[in-house]
Amino acid sequence: MTTITASTTSPSRARKLVGASRRQWIGLIYVAPAVALVMVFFVIPLGMTAWMSLHNWPLMGEHSFIGLDNYVAILRDTRFWNALKFTGYYTLVVTIAIFAVAFPLAIFIEKPRPLTNLYRTFFFMPAVVGFASASLLWSWLLNVDSGLFSPAAYDLGLIDKKFNLLATFQPAFWSIIAMVVWKVAGFTMIILMTGLQSIPQDLQEAAVIDGAGPFARFRAITLPLMRRTLALALILSVAGSILAFDQFYIILRGGPRNQTLTAVYWIFNQSFVSFKLGYGAALSMVLLAILVALSLIQLWLLRKPEGLD
Repeated sequence: MTTITASTTSPSRARKLVGASRRQWIGLIYVAPAVALVMVFFVIPLGMTAWMSLHNWPLMGEHSFIGLDNYVAILRDTRFWNALKFTGYYTLVVTIAIFAVAFPLAIFIEKPRPLTNLYRTFFFMPAVVGFASASLLWSWLLNVDSGLFSPAAYDLGLIDKKFNLLATFQPAFWSIIAMVVWKVAGFTMIILMTGLQSIPQDLQEAAVIDGAGPFARFRAITLPLMRRTLALALILSVAGSILAFDQFYIILRGGPRNQTLTAVYWIFNQSFVSFKLGYGAALSMVLLAILVALSLIQLWLLRKPEGLD
């Protein structure tokens, strides 16, 4: 009896193993294009960048292995650390500004109401424009002679003479902040809206019955249940801000007086203006490490509390 059972179950088990193996191979075939793209456009370039960072790698001529000399030189590069300091300041200010605009907009468009779809489209539309195109547009708007803001204010009698918003640091900096918020807030709004819509309506209704006000519901229900959504939006905002380049290159060119040099702008300058590709690669690896560390810290701070389903 035992022999018969074994003989009848062995082929069935073999078929199951063959089916599982076939499904695994089919799954590998499906993910192979994505893996190939990641390898070609991320892993291999990352490895090449790390290798270049260990060399004196001019644009023309032979490159030579110098070990960690590029990284030692970074410690003495005051311009890079100043650029990194400015990048951190810019990241903090623009992230707060983006969330200050995007969160109220997300709350406004989350509930169905007349013209909601029109509002969503209108608020999201600037996100479709590329950063380079948006920077070119705002470069014209901010032009002191042929632009919109300064000439319009002068024609309306709001100022005595045309004012160049890009001539000094504070007006130039806040002009860039306004441009980035206009460009990015709609995208962040959509992310936050999806988080708001995922909160069970029963919890909100129960809190209303218990007498909780809007602020109490926002603090006790909305924010805890949106931790993952906030983490995603925050990481995207911080990463994009740390890698800021287009707006500062196209609109300000690092001015006025090199006060708006970002970390990526300095890497670009060293790599493609001074043609020190090895040093630029080392700067890129340092910036990547900083970006990864900040992302991990944000994920840890916004991790899901235990016991919260």
